[in-house]
Amino acid sequence: MQQHAKKREALAGQLREAGGPVALAKDTSNLFRDRAAGERRRLDVRAFNQVIQVGETTGGGAAGGWVDAEGMIPYDDLVRECLAHGVMPAVVPQLKTITLGGAVAGVGIEASSHRHGLVHDTMLELDVLLGDGRVVACTPDNEHRDLFFGFANSYGTLGYALRVRARTIPVRPFVHLRHLPFASFSELEKILEAKSEDFVDGTVFSPDRMFLTLGRFADSAPYTSDYKFEKIYYRSIAEREEDYLTIADYLWRWDTDWFWCSKNVMAQNAFFRKYIFGKSRLGSRTYTKIMRWNSRVGVTKKVERVLGLHSESVIQDVDIPLRNAAEFLKFYSQHIALWPMWVCPIGPQSHSFTLYPVGREWYVNFGFWDVKRTREKHAPGHFNRLIESKVAELGGIKSLYSDSFFAPADFAARYGGAAYRQLKAKYDPTGAFPMLYDKCVLRQ
Repeated sequence: MQQHAKKREALAGQLREAGGPVALAKDTSNLFRDRAAGERRRLDVRAFNQVIQVGETTGGGAAGGWVDAEGMIPYDDLVRECLAHGVMPAVVPQLKTITLGGAVAGVGIEASSHRHGLVHDTMLELDVLLGDGRVVACTPDNEHRDLFFGFANSYGTLGYALRVRARTIPVRPFVHLRHLPFASFSELEKILEAKSEDFVDGTVFSPDRMFLTLGRFADSAPYTSDYKFEKIYYRSIAEREEDYLTIADYLWRWDTDWFWCSKNVMAQNAFFRKYIFGKSRLGSRTYTKIMRWNSRVGVTKKVERVLGLHSESVIQDVDIPLRNAAEFLKFYSQHIALWPMWVCPIGPQSHSFTLYPVGREWYVNFGFWDVKRTREKHAPGHFNRLIESKVAELGGIKSLYSDSFFAPADFAARYGGAAYRQLKAKYDPTGAFPMLYDKCVLRQ
């Protein structure tokens, strides 16, 4: 903790001395929207990547506990340290490169969210570096409770999380999976009501080919599968009724192939997988670098022009009330139809966060990440705008890590409005950080 305090004071001093607009300098990013090059000074926070302490709640045991960690720690390092103590963060996002602070300031989800909500629902405390160099400690009931409940989905526009204390849950060595075909969301609702599963998520290969994957902790396993190299996890869902994974392999089951998106960089081709990528280069770190290179160079766009195709990146996570999930799937099948698609339930929580008001009822996250290609030319953002409109109609909300096309008034109505402006005026009155709309829609 002493080393963390020294780093914190040094960073705050740098911010106070220089002044002016600020942005982060860091090694990884899981934002899927291009950003305009601005005049903001880069604040190097890469040293804030350590676990400070792993502790237990009073009584310990099945009650789990908490982990104190710095905001820039990637989840693969955070998980490794937690597992060494027999626990895991209550919600572990799917990609190793996601940072703890990023998952709190953005929106993080996984198959334990039916019990524990989103990553920010698991927060107990956080220290936030403000634009004037102050560091404020935020809890649900102290003088900065407004920032505690306003930080989620703020994307670094109110400050940066230097330390987060988050809930952990005890683990067992293995996870037993069952892949069950399902035909309607009423079946999912029955499973959720039973409250017997440790993990629940789903994969939609087409409207008439859907599977729920139910996971339970296990002390032993008759075998374990390995999806870190030649075998591909998402294909196994439709091929086998049950499976066993170590807890670590379960938590990172999606990272090796970026769910299924590794096909776009040829990583699912057997030759490329074995001889070009190799085991050490499979995973989100490599694919992100390739994606950003392609965005700069435009290789894919050039090939599409030769083929006479028009394309739009449709990379979205949307959260829809469970009661309207079937209607969203119908819309998606008719207008978007990029398969597979990920499905993940989010359980009701006892609190609500200002800029991402999900939690008072059951929601379903739909995740879809691909490129929509057509012979017909559409206006920029055509398919993403359709999605935004439908999500609003169904009482849902979408994450802001990728392209957004909201008009200012619509955006304010969905993401905090006056409450956000009050937070901005209180915690960043000089405008050291961009406004949320400017960062997430205008992409500054």
